[in-house]
Amino acid sequence: MNALTREPERTRPGRICLVPGEAPTVDYRHLLEEERQQLLSQLSELGFGDGGKGLSYDPNFADSSQVTAERSEAEVLATQLQESLDDVAHALEKLADGSYGICEECKMAIDPARLDAMPATRFCINDANRL
Repeated sequence: MNALTREPERTRPGRICLVPGEAPTVDYRHLLEEERQQLLSQLSELGFGDGGKGLSYDPNFADSSQVTAERSEAEVLATQLQESLDDVAHALEKLADGSYGICEECKMAIDPARLDAMPATRFCINDANRL
């Protein structure tokens, strides 16, 4: 809250104060949508966007072992990005059904600082460390 203008202030994208005098409230949908777009962009850069099969390599390239290694690395990275994208989609579903921010293991509220850092998290810090 800006004390001079009494208007909500933005501290970073996705962080807004909805009601003057209240603590800042995070717009998790905004953060999740931003993360979703970044993940989709990264998948696209690797050639896996929109059902792509990865980057294409010249079959006549002299070092086929290098191509194989790079292709394998790209596939591993794309798998990790897709898993993160699935987590974001799951978090957005939880936002829609009202269960966002609740640990899937212990059913307790996830610390807002953890949600700020990892908006797509499914678990509180205690259960994340334990699992």
